[in-house]
Amino acid sequence: MNKITTIAFAAMLLGASAFAQKSKEEVPKNWYQLDPATTGYNGISLQKAYDLVKSKNLKSKRVIVAVIDSGIDTTHEDLKPILWTNPKEIPGNGIDDDKNGYIDDVHGWNFIGGKDGRNVKEDSYEGARVYHKLKEKWEGKTAADAITSADKKELADFERAKQKTVGDVNPQQSKQIEFMYSKIVKGDSVIKKELGKTSYTTVDLEPYKPTDADAKMTKAILQNISKANNSTDITNEQLIEELSGELRKGESATQAPVAYRHDIVKDDETNINDRNYGNNDLLASTPMHGTHCAGIIAAIRNNGKGMDGIADNVRIMAVRAVPDGDEHDKDIANAIRYAVDNGAQIISMSFGKDFSPEKEWVDDAFRYAASKNVLLVHAAGNDSKNVDTTYNFPNPYFVNGKGRAENIITVGAAGDLKNGGLTASFSNYGKKEVDVFAPGVNIYSTLPGGKNYGNLSGTSMACPVVAGIAALLLEYYPNLTAVQLKEAIEKSAVAPKEKVNNPETKEKVSLSELSKTGGFVNAYEAMKYAGNMQKKPIIKIPETKIKRSKKG
Repeated sequence: MNKITTIAFAAMLLGASAFAQKSKEEVPKNWYQLDPATTGYNGISLQKAYDLVKSKNLKSKRVIVAVIDSGIDTTHEDLKPILWTNPKEIPGNGIDDDKNGYIDDVHGWNFIGGKDGRNVKEDSYEGARVYHKLKEKWEGKTAADAITSADKKELADFERAKQKTVGDVNPQQSKQIEFMYSKIVKGDSVIKKELGKTSYTTVDLEPYKPTDADAKMTKAILQNISKANNSTDITNEQLIEELSGELRKGESATQAPVAYRHDIVKDDETNINDRNYGNNDLLASTPMHGTHCAGIIAAIRNNGKGMDGIADNVRIMAVRAVPDGDEHDKDIANAIRYAVDNGAQIISMSFGKDFSPEKEWVDDAFRYAASKNVLLVHAAGNDSKNVDTTYNFPNPYFVNGKGRAENIITVGAAGDLKNGGLTASFSNYGKKEVDVFAPGVNIYSTLPGGKNYGNLSGTSMACPVVAGIAALLLEYYPNLTAVQLKEAIEKSAVAPKEKVNNPETKEKVSLSELSKTGGFVNAYEAMKYAGNMQKKPIIKIPETKIKRSKKG
């Protein structure tokens, strides 16, 4: 998660998933799909890709894309018709018709829900969970006390978690956030009562003239954040939710985090083989992020509503596993397996964290996806840091030291010269570990509410752009393997002629210093590359069985 300032809240809105990058100029809503050569915008040349397949008279084959996220508004006008539907499940009968362990999983599954219908909305941060779990054992100990290699790793994890949980917390800032939070909650209560709405945006606030001081401040803050994000769709609920998350981070320095997930899900969190938990509530009151990502990939094209998704023959499988806070490794591993087992060919993963205590579970899921020829697309993160040299999970390297996953693409966020710069100021980067950059600044897509649309920014948006391109390639070249899809996208990436900003240092550098390919994704170039590829044999990576103790 990213640090914020107590006055400029725009940098923390939507946590690790969506960051502000103020526009220098007004840009078209679909700028990210446009062709750079003919429009001047740093988009993906999407229409040229469609023109190419049309000229070749290619027919598309439906592709299933899983979106592992915070939930999806399954009622949205631009998403409802393209949701994946489990053909073997009878909706609403309370029976596991296909006997896959998940009752009424019609459009996907929620791995952070309870069988009683409750859902995990907020959760703690993984660093805090690791710190408090290991504190009793390792507080005050040194390297001399770590005898085995496992002990040494555990001590190193504890020390890093302690620094992240305690060392990085500014007590004065925490007090300021707590003060601001109380004021905003009070102001929000007044505004809701006077507007007669529980949820509102700056559009609702425009004619509103508050007389209460806290309400005035709340209105001003929400307006400033919306302006910085170039969006009118940010709600009071989002603001309060994110501030609540920052408060939890501050509290974790002195007290163990609340077991939010355990009290609702009630599975055995130490047992990866205990997989049949959760519920089928895919909206679960937190669908903003996942709804936006799903629309980028596959919102219905050419229907005259809102916006067009990238791929035109996709079914979106919704898999909820990401709370407001850090996701749990077990949920991510099982979400990947669920998606693979139910036919997903591409998985979009816009989440990440600094610690991964059960990474071997996620590694197993990566291997399983590779063995079934499934491409994983992952957001690089929004901390403006070099992930070649800092921790960022999930990553391709297997924790047992035996190689890395070759079926995953890691994506940084690009912008436009008229849109704040060619590289997003918030984006993580890495010459070795970030594969490509894709549009992720002021991306217009679907939002919850059935008919809502708006802008969000983040590598979380760049990730589904790449997932959408991958789906488009697979539609028209269905024999491509996951590794070939990755190759087509990466080898066809277009290197900019000019230098770009290093998100961390702000220095002008070649994009090849920030990513492995040194290029921006381009749907047209990727489609050309895919058409020229020779069919290669599928390389299957066998699933690894790991023996685990009851404690995992």
